[in-house]
Amino acid sequence: MSLTLLVRSKKVRLRYNLSKRQLAAALVVTLGLTLIAGRSTQDPAEAQARVAYTQTGLIKQKEEVEQLKETTQQQLTGMLMKLGEIQGQLHRLNALGDRLVKESGLNSEEFNFSELPALGGPAQELVEAQVQSAGEVMLQIDQMLAQLDSKTKQLQALESILLNHHIEAQSYLAGRPVNSGWLSSYYGVRKDPFSGMPAMHKGLDFAGQEGDAVVSTGAGLVTWAGERYGYGNLVEIEHGNGLVTRYGHNKNLEVKVGDVVTKGQTIAIMGSTGRSTGAHVHYEVMQHGRQIDPLPFVYRKSQG
Repeated sequence: MSLTLLVRSKKVRLRYNLSKRQLAAALVVTLGLTLIAGRSTQDPAEAQARVAYTQTGLIKQKEEVEQLKETTQQQLTGMLMKLGEIQGQLHRLNALGDRLVKESGLNSEEFNFSELPALGGPAQELVEAQVQSAGEVMLQIDQMLAQLDSKTKQLQALESILLNHHIEAQSYLAGRPVNSGWLSSYYGVRKDPFSGMPAMHKGLDFAGQEGDAVVSTGAGLVTWAGERYGYGNLVEIEHGNGLVTRYGHNKNLEVKVGDVVTKGQTIAIMGSTGRSTGAHVHYEVMQHGRQIDPLPFVYRKSQG
């Protein structure tokens, strides 16, 4: 393709031969220059509006970032406060555990509540020292919670041991069934007070004054509270491990079936009901359903 250029002032005729590729390149350049010229003539007010809109968006984003930062800081402070609470709980658990171990006489090596390193310092210094990242604080909280769980389990085990120890000490048969009075008849063959013939006496008799208290020689569950032939008003207590005690000839009963009684608790008032010649309590100890001599239980020392 040829291109002819006429210059009138000088009457000069110039002719250029352009290929299709050269003509296309020339059109592209011309179009680009036209677009640039158009943008350069854009309204300044519109450009200013665009800049202002962009600045507003940046300011809003900055405010959102600041708000997020403030919220995160508040959450971090809250986590640090929670961490302080957990530390306080651990201190209290350690103190309680150490005291219980000492009072119970248990092996302190089995229940060591003093393994944690010493902690302390002003609260503000603690916050400043720990404000590093939420992840680190969460890690410390998780560690504290794990320690708290461990101490709780230790205390539960200690509580179980102490409870069992207390139950064993309470249910351990020892002592007399009266607070006052005297031993008037032993276990074994004796002269029957009514027939005068030799007869087996399967318990101990403690004589006293009518109205004296009759007490349990061990903690247990009342399985009988009422009249029974020969015994008069009878109280029967099951203590576990196959042991049962009986308290007969009472004037009045102070317990009922199903009651849980403690060692030394008043369970009846001394009288002379049933097959009896005077105010006393007939005391029996049964092991696996068979009466045995109560005397060894009367003279042995209490546990605990």
